[in-house]
Amino acid sequence: MRSNIHDDCGSCCDHGGMGPTVYDLPIPLELREEWRLLATRRHFLGSMGKTLGWASLSTLFGGAMTPRGVPAASDSQAISPTHYVPDFAPRAKRAIYLFMSGAPPQMDLWDYKPGLAALFDKDLPDSVRGTQALTGMTSGQARFPIAPSHWGFTRQGKSGRWVSDLLPWTGRLVDELALVHSLQTDAINHEPAILLMNTGNMVPGKPSMGAWLSYGLGSMNENLPTFVVLNSLTLPGTDLQPISPKLWSSGFLSNEYAGVAFRSQGEPVLYLGDPKGMSRETRRTLIDTVNAINQMTFEEVGDPETHARIHQYEMAFRMQTSLPELTDMDDEPDSTWTLYGDEAKQAGTFAYNCLLARRMAERGVRFTQIYQRGWDVHSNAVGNLPKLCAATDRASYALVTDLRRRGLLDDTLVLWGGEFGRTVYSQGGLSKENYGRDHHPRCFTIWLAGGGAKAGIVHGKTDDFCYNVVKDPVHVRDFNATVLRLLGIDHEKLKFKFQGLEQKLTGVIPAKIVPELIS
Repeated sequence: MRSNIHDDCGSCCDHGGMGPTVYDLPIPLELREEWRLLATRRHFLGSMGKTLGWASLSTLFGGAMTPRGVPAASDSQAISPTHYVPDFAPRAKRAIYLFMSGAPPQMDLWDYKPGLAALFDKDLPDSVRGTQALTGMTSGQARFPIAPSHWGFTRQGKSGRWVSDLLPWTGRLVDELALVHSLQTDAINHEPAILLMNTGNMVPGKPSMGAWLSYGLGSMNENLPTFVVLNSLTLPGTDLQPISPKLWSSGFLSNEYAGVAFRSQGEPVLYLGDPKGMSRETRRTLIDTVNAINQMTFEEVGDPETHARIHQYEMAFRMQTSLPELTDMDDEPDSTWTLYGDEAKQAGTFAYNCLLARRMAERGVRFTQIYQRGWDVHSNAVGNLPKLCAATDRASYALVTDLRRRGLLDDTLVLWGGEFGRTVYSQGGLSKENYGRDHHPRCFTIWLAGGGAKAGIVHGKTDDFCYNVVKDPVHVRDFNATVLRLLGIDHEKLKFKFQGLEQKLTGVIPAKIVPELIS
């Protein structure tokens, strides 16, 4: 028998008011009220038709359909609220992460081991390798011959740091860099390692570092995304490991905090342009009306993704004018091209992306991540490393130098590195002219510049074979905790409860800040 508690609730029934309602359920009245507010599948499908109709009518009636008392999204200050404030005043306000996907070999670029030259083609001592599990690509090798670096090293800067001849430009920055030779990871294969480096977890589905910063610190601008990803053009002949949006995903956080990936060729972001014949005023009215409907849904249901949708519509509208201005390089002086080189004029190159990152830093983008694939040198290291360094060396130097010249380096943290290191022994054949290197999680090198990082230091030390850390190990968790600290965040406090766990970028295993890296 139908309840008469609420005679006006026929609309909450799936039978046109002729069947039982939620008020007939044997549950407390307050739970019945909450249930009534949640749309059923049929209500959802039915309301979709109404919503599309309202959106279409808005183009005819203009602002007349925007309900009074519901502000347009463009006027609301609550579209992208800051969820968190820094625990203290940081030096760094933003970060640019130069990610060398595939893992650069540390002993060929930064971690100079002159004694290896005399050990060419000698077997790596079993005592050095120990009981480490190897990848399937080298575990079956009969021997593990040592492959010294093919390139020379030169002392650079006032500090006289040894830097590979492959890096003549970045080598000029050694007095401004914090070099870490002792980074360690838990993963020996690319997929879990790159996930751990980017999200703090080897299992997909967790928020990336950029998403955590977007969630934690909020936006510094209204016209561009808080977190932008730039995938650089690949280089012919290099070994490419796939990268995917899960590396810049927002995970269990709202989609509002996910990275926005710009395309390397063509339009940076698809579908931003208005259809032919649609004016800006009509587009503005349409978005305001759709956002007003979404706002009513958000107030009724409380779904955070509805809130994110409002933000994304609004951001897309603003990017229609901000993105062309961002990517129009005509206002750059000749000194810019002298610094970055002509390669920066080609959209999608690493050099172009570094210049674009500087322009985004000027406009208040919180976190920019630039990927350069191809560093997976299992073979032909001698053929591929010069190409990879030529594509990234000058541009990395130019970015740091450009930020410094413009007064942005003090509050912009620049990071450079990959997901793990490479083995000192050769994978496959070894000759004086060529070799390959397998994955190596026990030690690898990264560097930091600007944004409160201590300039001109070297932290950590590896053994004579560049195989094991012998001083000051830094785990990926420690590195991520230190990056958050440089941006004003206590890694223990920036968390989000999900699946019954206080989730953090640094995970549940204790992480420590590395104070030696902070000025």
